[in-house]
Amino acid sequence: MTITLLLVLALSVVIGLSLGVLGGGGSILTVPILVYVAGFEAKEAIAASLFVVGVTSAVSVFSHARGGRVMWRTGLIFGAAGMAGAFVGGLLGGHIPGQILLIAFAVMMVATSVAMLRGRKKKSDDGAAPVKHELPLGRVLLDGAVVGLITGLVGAGGGFLVVPALALLGGLPMSVAVGTSLVVIAMKSFAGLAGYLTTVQLDWGLTLGVTAAAIVGTLAGSKLAGRIPEAALRKAFGWFVLAMGTFVLIQQAPADLRWLITAGVAALTAATASICWFFISSCPLRNRSGRRSNIPSPA
Repeated sequence: MTITLLLVLALSVVIGLSLGVLGGGGSILTVPILVYVAGFEAKEAIAASLFVVGVTSAVSVFSHARGGRVMWRTGLIFGAAGMAGAFVGGLLGGHIPGQILLIAFAVMMVATSVAMLRGRKKKSDDGAAPVKHELPLGRVLLDGAVVGLITGLVGAGGGFLVVPALALLGGLPMSVAVGTSLVVIAMKSFAGLAGYLTTVQLDWGLTLGVTAAAIVGTLAGSKLAGRIPEAALRKAFGWFVLAMGTFVLIQQAPADLRWLITAGVAALTAATASICWFFISSCPLRNRSGRRSNIPSPA
């Protein structure tokens, strides 16, 4: 039991590191850790993950704010809309079978990993830096409500939906999008937790221990933010999330469908690698090949 507890706490530090560096990934890691390592039931794990990620994100916001990496108006409005959606999602999740929730969670993991591996499209702006400006109110409210509903329902998808929305739709620098996303994640995580607590009881002792370990990780992650190459870190984490999502899907699927799911994910991985090779100039696979050749690549 002690070894299991130490393993859970050690993995919880990684949860915080993910939030501090990438502005997301906390729930993606927390739910599988609580279900398959700590032995939580699915609904209890989702509810606990909302508390862990909410507190950890709130703590991490302060270090990002001191560095000027938080757009408070956008974050608070997005978060308020997300709270409404997350509370409804939490209420619904309490009445949905745990196996269905874990399958939905695993699908979210696979979708998240594909988005991470694909990366963001770079705009041709003659090298101009992204401009920090507030997003349109209507779009912020709509995106916030949708993201909040998904997060409250399955306990995942927060940071890796919010960060792209802020970075791509608003043209925010990545570091500012990460800092602002933590405000949103904290607000809607607590709202989703409130919805779940109407039907779920938590092991508060273990939940608080995981939270404390995650806070240690997020403080370290905030200091590392900007020092680690974002593209390399995101791709490595993307492959890890894909593996975790596949594992959860296989565990929850009927025995006669497990090979089909494995083959499907393998095909998805192959397709992602092919897209990277043929269509993404910065693909590590193609760059590695290109370094062996003396022929310059076309501009």
